[in-house]
Amino acid sequence: MMAKGKLKAWEELEVGAVVLEGGSTQAILTGGWRTGKKPIVDAQKCVNCLLCWIHCPEPAIVTEKAQMRGYDYAHCKGCGICAEACPSGAISMVPEERLVPKRGWIE
Repeated sequence: MMAKGKLKAWEELEVGAVVLEGGSTQAILTGGWRTGKKPIVDAQKCVNCLLCWIHCPEPAIVTEKAQMRGYDYAHCKGCGICAEACPSGAISMVPEERLVPKRGWIE
């Protein structure tokens, strides 16, 4: 029995659970959950810091060769976290005309 106030070492802990197979949010299209707004990026203002990519809770930020290229709207929920994280103000949240998941890229 463990004395009160004394924690077990990690080696003494019982096995709690085993994860047999990992998953990916890439397979779950969450764009249909969008809030009525979607992010757009101004390529002229974007400094490619990728803070948007780091903070995005879904695989919605499209990158290529360490540069932000746009959004995969099939995964974007319109939460606006990317716009809040953007230090250069390159990302704006705009009203969405249609709530259909699609991919959006910087041309």
